Amino acid sequence: MADIKYYDVILRPVITEKSMNMQADKKYTFYVVPSANKVMIKEAVEKMFEGVKVEKVYTMNLTGKKRRRGYVEGMTAKRKKAIVKLTEDSKDIEIFAGL
Repeated sequence: MADIKYYDVILRPVITEKSMNMQADKKYTFYVVPSANKVMIKEAVEKMFEGVKVEKVYTMNLTGKKRRRGYVEGMTAKRKKAIVKLTEDSKDIEIFAGL
């Protein structure tokens, strides 16, 4: 397995109505590298966003969907999603502040 740095773990935030409503409970959702574990995700969030303390990390593997294009069948890429719960005394994540 290749050495994954903390800035390579988080791919992008998930911007949906449900994930925006979870921010009131200090829960933030990200797509992460499928080979990342909970410890790597926690470390990446705490290093990337200053003043943030992670309480718990929830992960889920999303399998690819079956798609057709004419006669050819294929699968979309599999993904991994992480929900990060912050402690009560930590700062909010700033990338979600303007949304």
